[in-house]
Order: sequence, then C-alpha cells, then structure tokens
Amino acid sequence: MADLSTLDLNLLRVFDAVARERHVTRAAQRLNLSQPAVSNALSRLRATLNDELFLRRPGGVEPTELALALAGPVAEVLDRLRETLSARAPFDPATSDRVFVVALSEYAEAVLAPPLLERMAREAPGCLLAVRHADRTNWQDLVERCEAELAIAVLPEPPAIFTRVRLLPEGFMTLMRRDHPLAKGVLTEDRLITFPHLLHSPNGSRDGALDVALATRGRKRRLGAVVAHLSAVPDILARTDMVMTLSGRLANLLAEAHGLVVRESPVEIRHTRLSMIFHRRLESDAGHAWLRRLMLAVARDVPAVEAGSIPPGDDD
Repeated sequence: MADLSTLDLNLLRVFDAVARERHVTRAAQRLNLSQPAVSNALSRLRATLNDELFLRRPGGVEPTELALALAGPVAEVLDRLRETLSARAPFDPATSDRVFVVALSEYAEAVLAPPLLERMAREAPGCLLAVRHADRTNWQDLVERCEAELAIAVLPEPPAIFTRVRLLPEGFMTLMRRDHPLAKGVLTEDRLITFPHLLHSPNGSRDGALDVALATRGRKRRLGAVVAHLSAVPDILARTDMVMTLSGRLANLLAEAHGLVVRESPVEIRHTRLSMIFHRRLESDAGHAWLRRLMLAVARDVPAVEAGSIPPGDDD
C-alpha cells in the first residue's frame, strides 16, 4: 500500500487528466505539459502505487481496476480544492485571462454567443470563451466532469447537485423562401402540412415541437429532410419547397441574414425555455458568478419574437 506521506500530490493532477481524457497526449494538452512530462509522472505514480494504472490500447489508454477505483475520489478531491481556491480568488474581468468553457445547444450558441462575445470584448478583453455542443444526452457529463462550466439548452430538471436558471421563453415561427406559396395568403394548418418540412435535429431525432402539437390533434406533417447543423438550413429552404418551424428568435436571425420569410405558425405550440445549468460547487466562484450575470443580462436583451420579415402587402 502506498504511503501518502511520500506521494507527490502533483502526480494526482496528471492521473486525473489521463483518467478523464483516456489519452496521454490530450491529457498533456489539458495540463499545458509536454507528453514526456506526463509519461514520466505516470511512471513515478505507477512505481508508487505498484500498478500499471493505464494500459495502452488503439486510440488511447484503458484504466486498470485500481485506476477506475481511484478516478472518482481523486477527481472529487481535486474539484473541491479548485472550488475552494477559486472561491477565494478575486476576479477582475478587465485584467483576467481566464478561459470559460461553456456547453451550448446550437440554438443557444446562435442566439446568445454573438451578444455575449460583444459584451466580453468590452468588459473582459483578455478572457476566452470556448463553446462545446450540449444537448439532453451529454450536458450532465460535461458539467459533472468539469469539461464545461455551465450548460445552456432546452434541458429537463437536473439532479440536486446542479443549479438551474431558466432563460428565454421561446415561441415558434415558420421559415421559408420569399417566393414560397405559403409566403402569401392566410397560413392555415391544412396549407402548412401540405408541404414537406425541414427539421433541425443534432441527435437525429425525427420528432420536433411541431410534431408533438400536431399529434394532439391527430395530424402529422411530412418530413422532407432532417439536418444536424443549422448552417445547411438557409440554402435548403432557398432551393426547395420545404418549410421549417423553429424557435422564433432563430427564425428571425436566419430570415434577416439570408432573405427568407418568417410567418406565424398556425399550429399552437407550447413555448419552451432555455435552461442554464451549472454545478453547485461553482456557485461561490467569483469568475463563474460574473459569467452567469453576463449570460442572464444578454438573455434578457435578446429581441423578442416578431413576424417582421414578411414584405408589406404579402400577407393577405
């Protein structure tokens, strides 16, 4: 059994990084160390603990039984140390060079990141915002494993170790090309479901908010395509008869940027809200608190949904 009095605690940081990354080179990048330095630290820790800890495999390393048993306690101890030190450290956004890693859904990134970065450029010019993708399937792992400081998406109620703050209440609009048949005249439910629909779904689901609303009325729409990325949406709508029902703020952004038309959906869809979720261990972190306040201020300032992209006289 290893004697803790002789254990270099810096080696635990290396162990934690390799356990999280399952890759020595990525762990070195995470720690801002060289790959040989990380390998040397692992060799010392192996000798101290008398265990291989991590076995080489294609694409990375595989933890041994002892490494798996140690990973949780080591991560918890280091997280608590970081939390304690961060809570006591002052934060001055004007002089800080902190890197804020946040996990955002594609919608949250499109709507919130531009005004957030505009504010950060003024208030915290030395700080860096790094965005990772978040959805219902991965947000908890990202936040729990300290791979993101907060997550923003349409998310369910989290476990008690997390704090949840609701952000934008969101309505839905229907987006189409300017010369689309549905761009003129009264847009009824019957007319809407006559045309094929485009669905944005990063996780490949074929059901959206409109499908849920139609199902309650015993009706269905016909999907023309499902895309994983919003960048493809404007050109698809411009080239086809497809229409798209999506969150209103994003619909207006796409319409203004790409010359599309926004119409109010004839189907009543339950409003949704983005949620900002973070681990309670970060509640007293001064820098994190600053980021949360900035995110809330930006969310309040995002323009409300308006069907303002229809040329005068076309909606009759």
